[in-house]
Amino acid sequence: MKSPEHAALGAVASGLLVAALPVSVPTEALALFAYGVLLSVFIDLDHFAVARYHAGDWSHFRRCVTDPKFAFTEQEQVFDGVDTGTLETHRLLTHALVGGALVSGLALVAPVYAVFTAGVLYVHVVADLLRDGDIA
Repeated sequence: MKSPEHAALGAVASGLLVAALPVSVPTEALALFAYGVLLSVFIDLDHFAVARYHAGDWSHFRRCVTDPKFAFTEQEQVFDGVDTGTLETHRLLTHALVGGALVSGLALVAPVYAVFTAGVLYVHVVADLLRDGDIA
């Protein structure tokens, strides 16, 4: 799924979660909403670590850093040369690992933030699965 699509879904999920969870002040709600949208997009940075593992170098990351327009307009080509099936499986695994660690850490500090984070990441992973399965 492309970044703008994840941002849109993250905005919907974040808005619903902010409305449903006990968030005490408007600034906290706004901060959580912004965090949710950013998390929905930037959780995908783990794809570069997976691509690095499979390609043996950081060429995919370097290309996106040196040409940000390419990174956002040609997302289907960002990981050229890496087996797509393996990348899809491993990126979902890293989402689960990163997400699980983040939610667990937040649960120790602020359980409501952990629930919010889990909800946003759940929507992200389900969207990825739906796209990978050509369902949506």
